[in-house]
Amino acid sequence: MDQKRIARFTHAGVAGAEVSVHPFATEDGLGLNLTRFRRADCDDVVLLVHGLTTSSDMYIMPEHTNTVNYLHDAGFGDVWAVDFRMSGRFPYNAETQRYNLDDIAHYDHPAALAELRRHIGDRRVHVITHCLGAVSFSMSLFAGTVTGIASLVCNSVSLTPRTPLWSKIKLAYGPPLMEYVVGPCHLDPRYGQAPVLTRGWTIAKAVAPFHGDCAEPACHMLSFMWGGGKPIFSHEKMSPVTHGRLADLFGASNVHYYRHISKMVKAGRAVKYAPRDPRHADLPDDYLTRAAEVTTPILFLTGDRNNVFTDSNIVCHRALEKITPGLHELAVLPGYGHQDVFMGKSIDTEVLPQVLDFLKRKAG
Repeated sequence: MDQKRIARFTHAGVAGAEVSVHPFATEDGLGLNLTRFRRADCDDVVLLVHGLTTSSDMYIMPEHTNTVNYLHDAGFGDVWAVDFRMSGRFPYNAETQRYNLDDIAHYDHPAALAELRRHIGDRRVHVITHCLGAVSFSMSLFAGTVTGIASLVCNSVSLTPRTPLWSKIKLAYGPPLMEYVVGPCHLDPRYGQAPVLTRGWTIAKAVAPFHGDCAEPACHMLSFMWGGGKPIFSHEKMSPVTHGRLADLFGASNVHYYRHISKMVKAGRAVKYAPRDPRHADLPDDYLTRAAEVTTPILFLTGDRNNVFTDSNIVCHRALEKITPGLHELAVLPGYGHQDVFMGKSIDTEVLPQVLDFLKRKAG
């Protein structure tokens, strides 16, 4: 399939399902969306949560078997996907805001679950998450702002973020450099398509020589934005079509989020960004404090070539195993990196069967 023929923000990748969009608002005043892909009613509903700069699009890609179609074919006929404030479908990441992951854990995920429950009632909800969607949803779960989750899948990272050394340097010095020196306050994989001699074009040209794995400018920018000096996926796991439309699948990233991630990496665990912020007084300063009270089973996924969050999920599983032995599970995926776990061309045979096995064992 030619990537030029795949429309941006399309739902065409989902076959044989009723698609409906359900807007909702957060307590702090943002408009967000849930999209429902319903092929058949069932007792176990699945909610999909994207990461920073991606969107619900990562789960409905037309160029290969995607997560929604796979779940439908496996008997999970009612699948939902949230687009929260980090979504590339919204303009929020390119605005001069100072959101952090506490905002998402406090406002976005509880509001999404409330809207979801309004439509499905008390049916069981299983949640599949990725990247900072996994971190923020885990924060919600362990803070108690979301409850009643039957099972959770976290890809790449959860409550113990760890990064390569080069990423630590970028997380520490990147935000002030971008905001006060280089400008603007966000990075965008589309900078390679910016007009010649603009700031975006200049950044893309400066980044390119350090990323010789391919000739795709958007891939270079994404590696710079998130990779520890290497690509955010294994190239051999990605379809050429997907690789050619990365700029459509990833949006801008406001650099302030990096400050919160940096604080977590230094702490070795998910912690509150601003402990004195009265808006988040009900959230724990350390999100692992109440880990013994969490009874939701978690499947931690990670690729063994994860150049973004390295062994974060291995460490998180090990830490929780000491607190709640036998409750959670770990799956290390050979040859996979960070993003290809849900966007790779062969996920239907190499990744999703493990997710499905977990879901079926946790379903009623």
